[in-house]
Amino acid sequence: MTDRSTKPRIARALQGGGRIGMPNARGGWRIVLLAVQTVAGLLGLAMLGLGLWLIALGGNWYYAICGALLTAGAIATWRGHHPFGLIGPVAALALSIVWAVWEIAGKGWQPVWAIDLAARIGVIGALAVIALAAWRAGSGDARHRRVVYIGTGAGLALVVGGIALAWERPTGPGTAAASVAYPADTDWTAFGGTNAGERFSPAGQVTPANVGTLREAWRFHTGDEQPNERVHYAAQNTPLKIGDTLLLCSPGNMVFALDPGTGAERWRFDPNVAPRAMESMFSAACRAVGYHARADAGDAACARRVFVAAADGRLIALDAARGTPCSGFGRGGTVDLTAGMGLREPGHASSNSGPAVVGDLVIVGQQVSDNQRRDAPSGVVRAYDATDGRLRWAWDAKRIDRPQVPLAPGETWPAGTPNVWNVISADEGLGLVFLATGNAGNDHFGGNREAADDRFSSAVVAVDVASGATRWAFRTVDRDRFDYDLGAQPVVTTLPIAGVNRRVVIQGTKTGSLFVLDAATGRPLRPIAQVPAPQGGVSGEILSPTQPQSIFYPNFAGVPQRNPERIDARHAFGLTPIDAALCRIQFQRMRYDGMYTPPTDQGLGTLLYPGTIGGLNWGGLAIDRARGLVITNNSRLANQVRLIPRADVSDPAIGDGGRRPDQTVAPQKGAPWGVDRPIWLSILGVPCNTPPWGFIAATDLNTGRLAWSKPLGSGFDAGPLGMPMRVRIPLGTPNIGGAVTTATGLTFIAAAQDNYLRAFETATGRLLWSGRLPAGGQASAMTYMHKGRQYVAIGATGHGQLQTKAGDALVVYALPR
Repeated sequence: MTDRSTKPRIARALQGGGRIGMPNARGGWRIVLLAVQTVAGLLGLAMLGLGLWLIALGGNWYYAICGALLTAGAIATWRGHHPFGLIGPVAALALSIVWAVWEIAGKGWQPVWAIDLAARIGVIGALAVIALAAWRAGSGDARHRRVVYIGTGAGLALVVGGIALAWERPTGPGTAAASVAYPADTDWTAFGGTNAGERFSPAGQVTPANVGTLREAWRFHTGDEQPNERVHYAAQNTPLKIGDTLLLCSPGNMVFALDPGTGAERWRFDPNVAPRAMESMFSAACRAVGYHARADAGDAACARRVFVAAADGRLIALDAARGTPCSGFGRGGTVDLTAGMGLREPGHASSNSGPAVVGDLVIVGQQVSDNQRRDAPSGVVRAYDATDGRLRWAWDAKRIDRPQVPLAPGETWPAGTPNVWNVISADEGLGLVFLATGNAGNDHFGGNREAADDRFSSAVVAVDVASGATRWAFRTVDRDRFDYDLGAQPVVTTLPIAGVNRRVVIQGTKTGSLFVLDAATGRPLRPIAQVPAPQGGVSGEILSPTQPQSIFYPNFAGVPQRNPERIDARHAFGLTPIDAALCRIQFQRMRYDGMYTPPTDQGLGTLLYPGTIGGLNWGGLAIDRARGLVITNNSRLANQVRLIPRADVSDPAIGDGGRRPDQTVAPQKGAPWGVDRPIWLSILGVPCNTPPWGFIAATDLNTGRLAWSKPLGSGFDAGPLGMPMRVRIPLGTPNIGGAVTTATGLTFIAAAQDNYLRAFETATGRLLWSGRLPAGGQASAMTYMHKGRQYVAIGATGHGQLQTKAGDALVVYALPR
């Protein structure tokens, strides 16, 4: 059969057989044409099969039709009908162009739409062009070959020119800023600059006009590297600058004191945290240390103190001058944070945001490794005396009536209550501490939660700093079943409301809202709407029929715009027709009814958009009060959330012998379902929704208008299958970390998946400068003045979960002397 059928067909195809072939063609070009058409045919068969599946799911017909055209063209070519065979890929390309433009326009011409267009038509376009070129070049006519060569060169030049034009580069000096009086020295006393968390600096030496000359001044390496593959390091540290000392910490909770001008090490302290204590954490991080000075602080030992919360449950006080433990604090310089927690596994509850020092109190929240068990460790927030370490008060959602009553012997803090894993804020003038809470134990099922759990989940809670009494609470999500907990630090600032300056708390959320609350009462000061929320949760679930949404400011749950972005099948993305079709099939098989679609065990589960990292996350907000702007950076990713029936969950929870690195499904012990919730990625490891996947934006705090927004980050250090693209086109990447604004109108931010620190003009969004980092910059930048010179600092240590390059550096920039 092979000798009589296949071989003559191959020979006829190679010879240009049939009535219309490639007469006098060179065999090499025939082989190229056959090879290209074979690839096109195989692609066509795959597209046809996937397209028919998609049609059966009620989806688009494009993939089936395009696949049929490619398949028919390949068959015709192999039968020797070359011109007729070319109709297939050419028609497929024409169809792809029309379809791509139709869909892109239908969902709105979003930023970097050209990337979307190129992905939709790129592979098919390349096959069609190469097939045409091979046919023309193989015709034996030298003129045709010249046309092919010229056309190929022109096409390559067009691609290279397009990349060059789109390449991200500074635009030159910014708008000349008015002269700003600035001090010779400034401090940065807390994660957000101060306990208010505005992330603003009065440092004014670096301006939009001279920022382009910024150069690396010095670099410091901590030497703290990820101990094994079961621990995910993500330092996320923002240094403190106190007088003539810079204080920073590493993921392993090592603390360093440096000279702010040179980076010379003054001292270091290593708490020797065992790796096992960090395995239970989503990311091992140390966002900040705390600092306290007695009112009569002099040179006495421990008059000035640095506090670090270690992952293994120790709150340690160090002498700021020497780095040695303060023996009068707790026991030998340490308070045991595991006391009363009932921990079954080291690190199940730990502090990664660091302690907040408010007055003479050291206040510590904690992250509780989520989706493990309903009776997870308590989310209690505790305040200790900064001098002797005595517990002064404790806030827990189920003990708000007795914050100063200690635990009875053998008693533990209430299990599974909402925790405060992000940075704590305070207004010392009002005497209030502001807590932004997460969820009660088990994020994605709440049918067995108690009223206090839902009352204080995903809420801003104001607590009296002296007594720990709850003054007010405002929920940003009602009956949160989505893991839309509050990651961003509450920002305390002054804002004119109806012509009167008011002290307010601005809370950014994963759902993209900016809520403005009266700092003293918690009453909303900007309009909020209760929007209908999808219903129909799993058996036993209790859902809220509505959800609160800020309607005064743009929403940052996706593309920054007036209303939350709602995606559909047209937003499915892939670098090839195959992974794009698979993403679209997955979309058709998931439930998606908008932002608050409840988790389900049906089909492929629920599409959660925005995903679990937001929206707005722990990088938070940066305020420029002089310009009346708030700077936000948000990610634009989705998660697949699928509930797994209890009988099918084999992974034990933390505390029952389970370990997070070993789990394929988060067990959610105590709920009828475990949960699997990966980021919605294609088979090539690229997000299944169209780019941009991350933004930076500026919003007018007074008018509510979006001043500007743009994609943040490029694919220079990231790409499909984890391979860097080495193309610096600002397509927008997922981002973790925050910005800092300055008095001269600059915004510094890293955060994106490429290894760059960028400086934007705050008023316009123009990129004015960028600095290459040795590793991922998933931290929040800060800036300070020291002896008349301004420095800009960023931790470049990478982020294990975001898969950016790991490192151990603090990189500091300054103007040339």
